[in-house]
Amino acid sequence: MASTVLVVTALEDVTADWVIGALNEREVPVVRVDPADIGPGLAFSARIGAGAPAWTGRLVTGSREVELGEVAAVYYRRPTPYAARYQHLPAQQRDFSAAEARHGLGGVLNHLHGVAYVNHPGAVTAADFKPAQLQLAAQLGLGIPPTLVANDVEAARKFAADHGPVIYKAFRGLPTGEDGHTGAIWAQRVDPEAFDDTLAVTAHLFQAEIPKTGDVRVTVVGKKAFAQQIAAPDGALDWRRGDWDALLHAPIAVPASVEAALHSYLAAFGLVFGAFDFALTGDGDRPEDWVFIECNPNGQWGWLPDADAITTAFADILSTSTEGGGAR
Repeated sequence: MASTVLVVTALEDVTADWVIGALNEREVPVVRVDPADIGPGLAFSARIGAGAPAWTGRLVTGSREVELGEVAAVYYRRPTPYAARYQHLPAQQRDFSAAEARHGLGGVLNHLHGVAYVNHPGAVTAADFKPAQLQLAAQLGLGIPPTLVANDVEAARKFAADHGPVIYKAFRGLPTGEDGHTGAIWAQRVDPEAFDDTLAVTAHLFQAEIPKTGDVRVTVVGKKAFAQQIAAPDGALDWRRGDWDALLHAPIAVPASVEAALHSYLAAFGLVFGAFDFALTGDGDRPEDWVFIECNPNGQWGWLPDADAITTAFADILSTSTEGGGAR
């Protein structure tokens, strides 16, 4: 019977380290691999045929070897992009090699038969679009901020007139610059008087600013939910922009109807785990106090006070999969 957990992530990933440590304590076989190591640091072969309609073969890293048929669960964290492996190549060769690796090695790893994924990368991709998140949250009865996605300056001005004050949020983080550094654009208040025709260049996300009393991060792993109210000492609009070590945390109870909606949300996207962000407009006792902001289907949680309990929840799901229970 398959008994190995394959952890797909980059070399330096403290969050994955914790989950691997918990699995090691349970004596669950673990193999860690970063697909971007393909080459001398990662060799693989996979076979399939009419008489054997599932991929078989093996992965060999510098320190581990695993037969694909031995993999019971995949913990998909944050592997290095394939393009990083081929940065030294001319653009055409780089793009071709990265695409071949993604569709070949990635195509095999993402379609192992009978394997539980936490989370499946395809589900992560589908759930990573904010318009899809907001629409599903509203359909499930969660409160959401009035939102406009547009590149039309007149539509943006009218939205601001109807719903001001207005904040702007980026859909994605900043890509890596030529200096190799990444960055972020935090949620920020915007002045509609500054709107001009440059909005036409790309898509923008505008939302009515919620008069919030606080923020909440709800980390859902399987059937378990871990909620922490978060406050930035400087009262920042976006608590992510500052020193995370300075954030103030307090556990908070999630109303039953809100928690049920979160489990339905994950099920709709085929996810096992999600990191949900909410704005509170009251003390949090009533479902209507909770306003859905977004869900990161591959979010960070190692910095939270309940990280140990979250680690255990991940280990529970992954180890249960090695016993034939599957991810639920």
